[in-house]
Amino acid sequence: MINVSEQHAPRSLIVTLYGAYGRFMPGPVPVAELIRLLAAVGVDAPSVRSSVSRLKRRGLLLPARTAQGAAGYELSPDARQLLDDGDRRVYAAAPPPPDEGWILAVFSVPESERQKRHVLRSRLAGLGFGTAAPGVWIAPARLYEETRHTLERLRLGPYVDFFRGEHLGFAATVEAVSRWWDLAAIAKEHEAFLDRHSGMLRDWEKREDTPPDEAYRDYLLALDSWRHLPYTDPGLPTHLLPADWPGVRSAAVFEGLHARLRDAGAAFAGL
Repeated sequence: MINVSEQHAPRSLIVTLYGAYGRFMPGPVPVAELIRLLAAVGVDAPSVRSSVSRLKRRGLLLPARTAQGAAGYELSPDARQLLDDGDRRVYAAAPPPPDEGWILAVFSVPESERQKRHVLRSRLAGLGFGTAAPGVWIAPARLYEETRHTLERLRLGPYVDFFRGEHLGFAATVEAVSRWWDLAAIAKEHEAFLDRHSGMLRDWEKREDTPPDEAYRDYLLALDSWRHLPYTDPGLPTHLLPADWPGVRSAAVFEGLHARLRDAGAAFAGL
């Protein structure tokens, strides 16, 4: 059986599976089917059951019976919103507009509720925000809706004010961006994705066949690696990034794998 590394933790793979295929299945996904589909990428049955239980406690999966009466799980409304919001990033094909502007998130949390301050910081960072100043976070303007949905779901909206605008200086925007985000660290994430998956794409491009089981396995693993990257990298305009930015190449690799493997893998997933 394939070893599931930290890059492909069982819980993450289950979320990836629902995002890619599970939410398009008619009705809840039976537990037995989850076990079959996760076994294809090296996750054993006890790990599936344990990870599903954790996702259920987090309110992302809801227990439900299939039309045949089998035990299964369906996405909660919050989980569907998360995946719908994520689609706009994960499958974004067009480059970001050069002049879309920015949103600022300014928050203030009382000392008596400082745990919420920690949650706010971690969520904004996880959504791809950079830090413009203490308590002032910045992101491309298109991330507003998803950020609002996330903070509303966590009941953190009352602590945050949003502003939309443009950067007027004094430093050049390209210099400011390098302070707001750790671009070197983001570039390393793209390079790691390329190291793991560019060879996979080259191998598929040499083949004429696309067996559903192999397509499913490789697509799920590639998507599980990729879907975190558009949150680490908020998708800054090209003219604000270093030359030969690896995000362009990693996006092209994912798009190639998606086009070649997603639909073929759907047959293995029963769609």
